[in-house]
Amino acid sequence: MKIGFIGLGIMGKPMCRNLMKAGHELIVYDLVEDAVRELVAEGAARGADSAWIASHCETMITMLPDSPDVKAAVLGKKGILEGAKPGSLLIDMSSIAPVAAREVAAECKIKGLRMIDAPVSGGEPKAIDGTLTIMVGGNREDFEAVRETILLKMGSAAVYCGDIGAGNTTKLANQIIVAANISACSEAFMLAKKAGVDPGLVFDAIRGGLAGSAVMDAKIPMMREGNYTPGFRVALHIKDLRNAVDTAHQFGSPLQLSPLVMEMLQWLSINGDASLDHSAINKFYERLSGETLGG
Repeated sequence: MKIGFIGLGIMGKPMCRNLMKAGHELIVYDLVEDAVRELVAEGAARGADSAWIASHCETMITMLPDSPDVKAAVLGKKGILEGAKPGSLLIDMSSIAPVAAREVAAECKIKGLRMIDAPVSGGEPKAIDGTLTIMVGGNREDFEAVRETILLKMGSAAVYCGDIGAGNTTKLANQIIVAANISACSEAFMLAKKAGVDPGLVFDAIRGGLAGSAVMDAKIPMMREGNYTPGFRVALHIKDLRNAVDTAHQFGSPLQLSPLVMEMLQWLSINGDASLDHSAINKFYERLSGETLGG
């Protein structure tokens, strides 16, 4: 199948590679020329812009940073709607505000373009090995049509969550839990360290119990090593929590923990750590405590 892929960042590039590995023909586009050149060297074709890609593909994937980027790529000048053929399918795999997904889908519908929102969880490591979790909103038939042939070539799970925007609502719930979990892990293990108990032994003792989680398994070793190589950047988690707060305000849902964790992440960003992995929340606790988890 010929697929147009727009957005070749930390997640987009490995997702493209897995689609090509599965036998799909890709036409790619990104504002960053180096990213395009890299994938073209690996067998993808180059697209002139989003409209051009839409005119050459009946299935398009966008993987972009935030709501304004998706709106620009789809609705803007030389955007997808300028070139899309009626009946084509847009799979937006970006993590954006659910209301924005609905707005874009409404414009697509006017032009005869189908759309599903399908954000992902798992960060760069799971994008590389093709085991992302994909949360999907939109028409169920559109989802089923691409579940096996496209989505499960990039992920190990693709779950239908409801109408358009439901995918991104599910992603926001995911990001709230992940952010709070990382913060709780850092807080708990710093307590152990300050109390004179080896964090490594605490990790071994509790990881198999109720407190254990995929977040703990992935992030505590990084914190103890001081290794904040990004799998999911601080800046992107700030964006997701900001979307969660805005969405909560729109629907009257109370948020208490998310704004607190977002402030920790904002502190990191202000201090030059926006590009680090979100496990760098630990640096916030290290600064307050005067202690490190490693050593």
